[in-house]
Parts: sequence; C-alpha cells; structure tokens
Amino acid sequence: MHSTPKNTIEFRLWGRFAMFTDPLTRVGGEKCSYHVPTYEALKGVAKSIYWKPTLIWVIDAVRVMKRIRSQTKGTKPLDYSSGGNTLAIYTFLTGDPDPITTAPTVEYQVRAHFEWNLHRPELAKDRIDGKHYQIARRSLELGGRQDIFLGTRDCQGYVEACEFGIGAGDYDNKGELGFGMIFHSFDYPDETGINFLRSNFWSPLMVDGVIRFPRPDECRVKNEVRGMLPKSFGLDRNLRGAAAEADGMEV
Repeated sequence: MHSTPKNTIEFRLWGRFAMFTDPLTRVGGEKCSYHVPTYEALKGVAKSIYWKPTLIWVIDAVRVMKRIRSQTKGTKPLDYSSGGNTLAIYTFLTGDPDPITTAPTVEYQVRAHFEWNLHRPELAKDRIDGKHYQIARRSLELGGRQDIFLGTRDCQGYVEACEFGIGAGDYDNKGELGFGMIFHSFDYPDETGINFLRSNFWSPLMVDGVIRFPRPDECRVKNEVRGMLPKSFGLDRNLRGAAAEADGMEV
C-alpha cells in the first residue's frame, strides 16, 4: 500500500441513489442530477467525516467506480409555502446492482486533504500537526461523525477507508469523457476573507474514470450570490472541544 501525507484521507463512498445539483436551483420544482459528484458535495461528505473551523477540506480527486445510470422517480417534497407536500419528478443517479445485496448502488473513491484555515487567526493555537489527522482517521473508521449524504438528504450514503485507485472500475482505460459546465463549489467568507458568498463553475473532464478537481480559487467562472459575514467561534470552547476529541470523547 502507498503512504499518504499526514493531512490526507482516502475513502470509498457509496449508496443506493445520488443527487448532485447546483444548490441554488434546489428550491421547489423538478430536479435532475449531474452525472458526476460536485466538489461541494464531496467536501460536505469530508466535513461529515470530521471538521473543525481550524481547517478546510480540499477535494483532490474522485474516481467513478460504477457505470453512470439514472432513474426517474415521483417524490413528495415539502411545500415550504403551504407546509404540505407536493408531487415532483426527481432524476437520481443509480447504478448496477450490488452483487451481495442485489440493490442498485452508486460508488466512488475520493481523495481529500485538509489545510489550515488562515482566515481564522483566533484558532492558530489549534493548528497541531498530527492531531486532526488522527481524529479524522478514527472518525472515518467509524463511518463518519455525522450522517453521510450523496448530494441531498434523500440519498443516504456510507463511507469507509480505502486506497485510492485500488480495484476495478467500469471506466478504467475508457479514455476521456467531458460533462460540460456544472456547479463546482461555494466560496464562503470564513474561508476566503471576503464578505461575499460566491458560487464557482467549471467543466469537468473524466480520464479513465478519474476526475481531478481544481481548487475553488482556480475556478474561472464565479457568481456573486449575496453578502455574507463569517461565523464567529469562541477560542476557549473550540480548544476544549478539540482536546476532548483527541481523548476520544464526544462533545
């Protein structure tokens, strides 16, 4: 097995269905998933495994393990205006049946690493080499600290540690496949130092099943959504929580 840097995790991500969309278009109406995961969705999975405001997760790559398929289903989402439910048609990603459970599954391998959030100088004392990495590894072994979702709460997901690139994938040695312009991620003010929420877009290229992501600041197409101020965190409380987690305790 190859060795990974002390800020990098690699994991298998899977579930019965997935729904990856531009979050700004999710309110009401019919929804249709992109063919591949977005950077923001995978960042959300990494944060569900483990997150502290001291660090920022950066998604390096995703490997599509199963053939891309879709399934359209009628759903009854909540109508926020009336409080009841409406009927809508959602197009989810799905996949070939699992050989053991026979249920359809989507499956990915993800490589991600964390960096210190330099826009949080009040948390500089929490930038302890090795500590957050070990907590992240233990959290991954337990399946994450929070519920895992494949894009939306309609799509329950699961994670486990793996070695990126190991195992056969349906798109191995299949060459290049492009997907056009899609949503990439959000720029949040507490990660950029700019008091604006911005959305990023890009055109992914899958090569032999692997998509390598640019960083959010490398995306050329950006859209200012609205003004936003960063959330404040108390230093004492954050450090007490981190210390408790290092001892294997819940906070």
